[in-house]
Amino acid sequence: MPRPYFRPILAHIDLAALRHNHAIARRHAGGARIWSVVKADAYGHGLLRTAQALADVADGFALVEIEGAVALREAGVRQPILMLEGCYAPDELPLYAEHQLIPVLHRPQQVEWLVEAALPTRLPVYLKLNTGMNRLGFDADDFHAALATLKRLNVVSDITLMTHFSDADDERGIAEQMARLQTMRGNLPYPLCLANSAALLRFPEAVGDWVRPGIMLYGSSPFPDRQSAEKLGLAPVMTLESEVIAVRELAAGDRIGYGGTYTAAASMRVGIVACGYGDCYPRHAPSGTPVLVAGRRTRTVGRVSMDKLCVDLTEIPGAGVGSSVTLWGRGLSVDEVAASAGTISYELFCALAGRVPVLEEP
Repeated sequence: MPRPYFRPILAHIDLAALRHNHAIARRHAGGARIWSVVKADAYGHGLLRTAQALADVADGFALVEIEGAVALREAGVRQPILMLEGCYAPDELPLYAEHQLIPVLHRPQQVEWLVEAALPTRLPVYLKLNTGMNRLGFDADDFHAALATLKRLNVVSDITLMTHFSDADDERGIAEQMARLQTMRGNLPYPLCLANSAALLRFPEAVGDWVRPGIMLYGSSPFPDRQSAEKLGLAPVMTLESEVIAVRELAAGDRIGYGGTYTAAASMRVGIVACGYGDCYPRHAPSGTPVLVAGRRTRTVGRVSMDKLCVDLTEIPGAGVGSSVTLWGRGLSVDEVAASAGTISYELFCALAGRVPVLEEP
């Protein structure tokens, strides 16, 4: 059967690996329920595909795009849906009611919109506390006023308290934010939603009643400098593959690609690969970024172009036109590629371009 694409680049999405990673999150969550974070098109893995793959195991889904939330409902998703940034304008609230979406309230104006709303149903809400991230959330001075208002509103059913950790993935940890949370919360009996991937894997005290794993679901470590995804038991969900489409024989002194940023120190074979920054590969990835050709590890050379990049074939004599190339995924950690490029796996995943065909593996 002819393949349904022509250019050889292809993103494999391993749905069994996705479910495996969710099971790892479940084990760490204990009795807490899990919001599977699917924002940014499920970190580039496909919103509907991801939600459908997790349909029988997910307690709920969390994202920021209301269009995505509506698409989930229209696709038949019946689990709770948490909107991580809440409403951006009051006229969105009828959609929240219609589709039973749960808003995260992080500023007083959003509370006022609920005061003025006439909704046909009551909504559960999340009240976000700023415990040190200093992005979104109520400070101690306005938290109790917001809570008092919400408690008297007929349009509000349940209230959950939420915060977000800024340093769960590094040495500083979460102790300071947990202390601030306890001071703000006091003896209030409301359930808590706390842990992201890093906190879930490192700090059992941050589990709370709900957890919000994101990057770990997609097989990447939230702290790759500290512990690899493999050591965490996580499996790669996205594998980006292509092929060598041409081979060049270079002499010592020959330069490669735009700007001639790489100069051959000796004679070498270079493979030209059908993948570039127009597909999602980072343009700023330097020479030496790891890549697999025919299953063997080698490196990129020269500047990444929109449609192509170059790899060193000198030590892989059997490689040539048509040889398989793994840019990241099975056999080559996306975290290692991202670190070489001075970024994180999130950016590589989310950059997956629409022109890259996707093959689902059940």
